[in-house]
Amino acid sequence: MSPSYPSGRDVLRESVGGQRGRVALSALLGSGHQIGEALVPALIGIVIDRAVTRSDTGALVLWLGVLAVVYVGLALSFRFGARSGELAAVQAEHTLRVALVRRVLHPGGGAEEGRLPGALANIATEDARRVGALSMALMSGISALVGIATCAVVLLRTSVTLGLVVLLGTPVLLWLGHLLSKPLETRSEAEQERAAHASAVAADLVTGLRVLKGIGGESTAIARYRTTSDDSLRATLRAARAQAFQSGMVLALTGCLIAAVALVGGRLAAQGSITLGQLVSAVGLALFLLGPLEVLAWVNAELAQGRASATRIAEVLATAPAVTAGGSPLPRPVRGAVRLRALSHGGLHDLDLDIAPGELLGVVATDPADAADLLRCLSRQSDPDAGSVDLDGVPLRDLDPAEIRAAILVAEHDADLFEGTVHGNVTAAAGSRDPEPAMAAAGVAQVTGTLPDGADTAVSERGRSLSGGQRQRVALARALAADRPVLVVHEPTTAVDAVTEALIATGIREIRKGRTTVLLTTSPALLSATDRVLLIHAGRAVDTAPHDDLVRRHETYRTAVLA
Repeated sequence: MSPSYPSGRDVLRESVGGQRGRVALSALLGSGHQIGEALVPALIGIVIDRAVTRSDTGALVLWLGVLAVVYVGLALSFRFGARSGELAAVQAEHTLRVALVRRVLHPGGGAEEGRLPGALANIATEDARRVGALSMALMSGISALVGIATCAVVLLRTSVTLGLVVLLGTPVLLWLGHLLSKPLETRSEAEQERAAHASAVAADLVTGLRVLKGIGGESTAIARYRTTSDDSLRATLRAARAQAFQSGMVLALTGCLIAAVALVGGRLAAQGSITLGQLVSAVGLALFLLGPLEVLAWVNAELAQGRASATRIAEVLATAPAVTAGGSPLPRPVRGAVRLRALSHGGLHDLDLDIAPGELLGVVATDPADAADLLRCLSRQSDPDAGSVDLDGVPLRDLDPAEIRAAILVAEHDADLFEGTVHGNVTAAAGSRDPEPAMAAAGVAQVTGTLPDGADTAVSERGRSLSGGQRQRVALARALAADRPVLVVHEPTTAVDAVTEALIATGIREIRKGRTTVLLTTSPALLSATDRVLLIHAGRAVDTAPHDDLVRRHETYRTAVLA
């Protein structure tokens, strides 16, 4: 799909255009089905006029045979046309979902800003499904129009008056249906917004369920979700009422058109302008019109909902990246020299720091927000407001974010595990490297020793089947196994006991020897294993020295680390 989507209209055009072959085939076969359906009343009228009224057995058998062939043809056309239309809808939905996931995972980021994960999941599922379904709706709409046109032609051959009633009444009916779909489109967009928000809140609460139980916040969480769910329910009911009103009004208008056709046909038959068989055909065609017109009403509703969903998808796909790729190549080989020059971002101000290749540096930020800002700059999730971060003398803003990920790995505190096994999680980024040293350094051997199947024990989504300490050790082993030239780790041992923490500190120092490592932590065990520590207080670099020296020199440091 194209890289930019300025509007929902472009999403619709790309979605349907990408399946033009299947849509064309399904529309052709669907049109064949509708032509066959329209011919059935006409053939019944012919049977009455040429066989029944004349008591002609031969003609009766002949036209019944023709009628049977038409029935077989329309049945097969419907079966294969519907199959092709469904394939187009499913493939269009899949293509949209892949495009959304690709945008969310883009190294430049930005798509997640202002959106909770649950909201993005709702857009990638329900909204993508609604837009994909338009391929099937288009096939049905084209087929319905062909059916109406066939009906009009047959009625014109029977009576010009009957044909004109259909030809003039159908466009008016379609126009009124379009007007009635406008409120549905607005309410459908609101419905999807509320549903996405409810989904996001639910995902957020499930993620923090253990914490909520620990602080006794279940009642507050339940109240919050109930309010959000009630808002979503009200939006859904408003959309359902709009859809019911639209469908009911279109059905009533359709009934008026059918009644007009039947009334005109009856008067013509009474005047002798048409035969008995032609009257039966006219009434049958009037009843047949109910089907295509109902389909067009459904298509209008699908288009209204699809346009609303396409607009939401376009907003995600058109979101500008948080950072853009620079034109400089990544230094080869990466030595791991990191320099912060007058860095200002968020709460950080004029931060200067030189990290030598192979150095094990500790960073203590008295404000957790400062640590988060520093992580965002080092991983280039954001560019600094002022100053720069350099890797081997090249500013990160001049590099491609994807290449930076190959040189600098930032392992955040709340890193999630993947569904699979313990071993599979550790080797996710290890390539062909032996994961055993990383598992030993992170203390994963203690984890696997308590699990029923050792390293092959299944891990549930986000690692929820493991305890907090077990998850941290597996996530740390995964980061160490990746063996990046520069590794930044944020609070990797907050749920680990002191003895294990000391062993992990030694393991990190040994396995990362000769490669640059930054530990953002307040753990004394980890900090004592570093070459030196940088103290950040009130967003500024206060001092940098070995752990023991900072403990003696700064009350602020003692409070942050030892309290």
